[in-house]
Amino acid sequence: MNVVIHPVHFDASEQLIEFINKKLSKLESFFDKIVEAEVFLKVGTKQNIKDKIVEIKLMIPGKTLFVSETSKTFEASTDIALDIMSRQLVRHKERQLEKF
Repeated sequence: MNVVIHPVHFDASEQLIEFINKKLSKLESFFDKIVEAEVFLKVGTKQNIKDKIVEIKLMIPGKTLFVSETSKTFEASTDIALDIMSRQLVRHKERQLEKF
């Protein structure tokens, strides 16, 4: 799986990039045909307590899955977003198996 991380208007630390790559690699256990993953890291408004936004776009054959999550830290947002994405992947895989 090809992973592209886009920090928007800031430089992401190497530690954060490694964390995201490690977590994304676990998605392949749910669905092994993932082509590419794009991760957008954004900082929301300063007045808002929850201001770290993680958006994940997964390209799989015939479909693109997307999830966006906001939290206090990028790590927490990533964990929640990947939990949601894993459920989407399982649901997609089940639908593919039903067709056959």
